[in-house]
Amino acid sequence: MSLFELTGFQRDLLYVIAGADKPSGQMVKERIEQDIGEVKHGRLYPNLDTLVERGYVNKGQHDRRTNYYAISDSGLQALRERRSWESQFLDGE
Repeated sequence: MSLFELTGFQRDLLYVIAGADKPSGQMVKERIEQDIGEVKHGRLYPNLDTLVERGYVNKGQHDRRTNYYAISDSGLQALRERRSWESQFLDGE
């Protein structure tokens, strides 16, 4: 899998999820808002669903009202490959 088909926002969500321990959607929202400003639910949850559908993120339930998101093995591998790809351009500076 490749992260090239994702939007920048989706990649950012993936990094936030990778850096947390099964965050809820609300926790992901609060964390990413620290860096980019307000994120509407109508933008957040469809993008989280895309990450789940593409197999980068696993979705489960904390309780009957709260879902959690966790990076999948393929999501973690895709992030590592992306970082390696980015490094080839930064290391030459």
